[in-house]
Amino acid sequence: MGLRINTNVPSISAQRQLGVNQKRLTHAQQAIASGSRIVNAADDAAGLSISENIRGQLGGIKQARNNAFNAQSVVQISEGGLNEISNILIRLRELGVQAASDTVSDVERAFLDTEAQQLIEEADRIAKTTRFGNKQLLDGNSEELEFHVGPFAGDENVVRFNLEADATASTLGIDGLAVGDKGDARSTLEAVDEAIVQIGKMRSDFGAVQSRLNSTINNLDIQNENLSAARSRINDADIAHESAEIASASILNQASVGVLAQANQNGGAALRLIG
Repeated sequence: MGLRINTNVPSISAQRQLGVNQKRLTHAQQAIASGSRIVNAADDAAGLSISENIRGQLGGIKQARNNAFNAQSVVQISEGGLNEISNILIRLRELGVQAASDTVSDVERAFLDTEAQQLIEEADRIAKTTRFGNKQLLDGNSEELEFHVGPFAGDENVVRFNLEADATASTLGIDGLAVGDKGDARSTLEAVDEAIVQIGKMRSDFGAVQSRLNSTINNLDIQNENLSAARSRINDADIAHESAEIASASILNQASVGVLAQANQNGGAALRLIG
């Protein structure tokens, strides 16, 4: 092989290898620093596209999960109000049973009736003031509620619930009840029993949608877990692999620098021939 001065091919080759090793080292360092296998789109264009789509879906699932929790809050607030109204009805029934017996006089019945009237007013007040934000829940304003509990736009991502609960005293038939005498007290028992059945129906409706929302949240949690795992397999850096890349690239980088230094001395042999 002849000695050439104008073109130092071994030096050019060493420079190229040095550049390759430097890129490997830089990429591995960036991957470890960011925790991402795909440092830029050129690393895996298809993988990046899939990863970003999954990332968007995960964001939608997290918000849908929050929507489902808020929907549960609506149901729980409604059911809580109905529970207290049910407690009031039970107490009204106790007062009716007590007032229907001659073990109390008309004077005591008047006292019992005073408590009964206060309880009826309170039950009506609870029905008219139970709300979530500005939305009335128990005053009979019929409305179809839509809870968006999925990450996409389709109709299948919406849970619908007809809010028809009306726990006002007039609807329950307890307004005007009294226990001031035995006849009124016995009539109160019948009316209260019917009201308890109505409250039970409303609570069962809320309980049914709450059970559905529990299943919705469980499903969203499973989707979030599985999609996160899928995105991790596509996008996350393998630290063991990247550490090995750093070690290998560093060694080859140092070797390339040494070879480049030697290659740059090749022209010296030609000078000795001339001299």
